[in-house]
Amino acid sequence: MSLNVVLLPGDGIGPEVTEAAVKVLEAACAAEGIALHTESHDFGGIAIDRHGDPLPAGTLDACLSADAIFLGAVGGPKWDMTPIRPEQGLLRIRKELNVFANLRPLKLLDCLAEMSPLKSDRVRGTDILIVRELTGGLYFGDREEGLERATDSLVYTDAEVERVTRIAFEAAKGRSGRLTSVDKANVLASSRLWRSTVNRIAKDYPEVAVDHVLVDAMAMHLIQRPSRFDVVVTENLFGDILSDEASVIAGSIGLLGSASLGEGTRGLYEPIHGSAPDIAGKGKANPIGAIMSMAMLLRFSAGAPDAADRIEAAAEAVIRDHVRTSDLGGTSSTQQVADAVVEKLMAA
Repeated sequence: MSLNVVLLPGDGIGPEVTEAAVKVLEAACAAEGIALHTESHDFGGIAIDRHGDPLPAGTLDACLSADAIFLGAVGGPKWDMTPIRPEQGLLRIRKELNVFANLRPLKLLDCLAEMSPLKSDRVRGTDILIVRELTGGLYFGDREEGLERATDSLVYTDAEVERVTRIAFEAAKGRSGRLTSVDKANVLASSRLWRSTVNRIAKDYPEVAVDHVLVDAMAMHLIQRPSRFDVVVTENLFGDILSDEASVIAGSIGLLGSASLGEGTRGLYEPIHGSAPDIAGKGKANPIGAIMSMAMLLRFSAGAPDAADRIEAAAEAVIRDHVRTSDLGGTSSTQQVADAVVEKLMAA
C-alpha cells in the first residue's frame, strides 16, 4: 500500500519535532512495506509571513488530496497581536477537513510517575482517552467584537453531538467499557442538549457504562483521582481546557499526541504541545508527542495498527531506558531521542 502524508511543520519547535517524527514514520513504513510519500507546506505563522494567510490555498489543496496530515506546532508571540493569527488557520483546516473528533490519549508510564506534579500514588494507573468535539461550540459560533460589549454564541445540534459521541462509545467499547460525558447541564441549554443526546445514543451501546460529570467537578476529579476515568467525551471548549489540564499528569506535555478524525480515514495528527519559541532551534524539544501522533496516523489513516503498536512500544522503551529530553530530566537532544526510537523499532 501507499501513504501520502502532508507535513505542516509550522512554527517554533514544530519543524524540529516534525523532522524527528518523520524519521520514525519512515522506519515504520519501511518495515511494514508501506510506500510513503511526504511533502511539506507552509502553515501558521510562517505562512502569514510568506503568504499573508495562515492557511494558503496551495497548502489546503495539498491537505485535501492527502491520506493524512501531520502538524508540528503553530503560533508564537510574534503573531499574538496581529490582525491575522496562526490559530485562525488551525480552526479553518479542521473545518475544511471536516475532522470533528479530537482524540487525546493519556497513559502514564510507571517510570514517570515521580515526574508528575501530582503525588505518584494518585496518578499511577492513569490511562485516559479524551474525545473532544472539534468543529462546534463557542469557537465557531457567531461573535460580536467590541470594547464595551462582546458576544460569542455557543451552538450545538443533535447531529453534531451524536457523531462525536458515537466515536467515544466505540472507543469505550474497545477499552474498559466506561464512558464519562462532561457538560454543564445545570446551567447551559447546549449542555442539556448534549446530555440528552448522549443518553439517547447510550441505548445503542448497552455494554458501555455511562456517567455524566459537570465540567467544574471534572476539573477537580482529574487532579484528585485521574485513574478513575477511561474514555471522556465533551464539547469543544471544555475539551480544550480539560485535555490541557490532564496533560500535565503524564509528567510533560511533550509526551502526548493527538488525532483529529472525521467520517473517513483521513485525519489531522499533531502533538498537543505548543510552539515553545523559547527553546526553538536548541534541540531541546521532546519529540515523543509527535512520534506518538505518527503512531496514531498509522493506526487510523493507514490501517496499520501493528506498526502503530510497535512505534508506541519503542517510544515507551526509550523513555524507560532514560533516553530523555530535559523536560523529563534527561540530557538527550530531540534528534537523539528520535534516533533511539528508530533503533528500538528496527530491533523489534
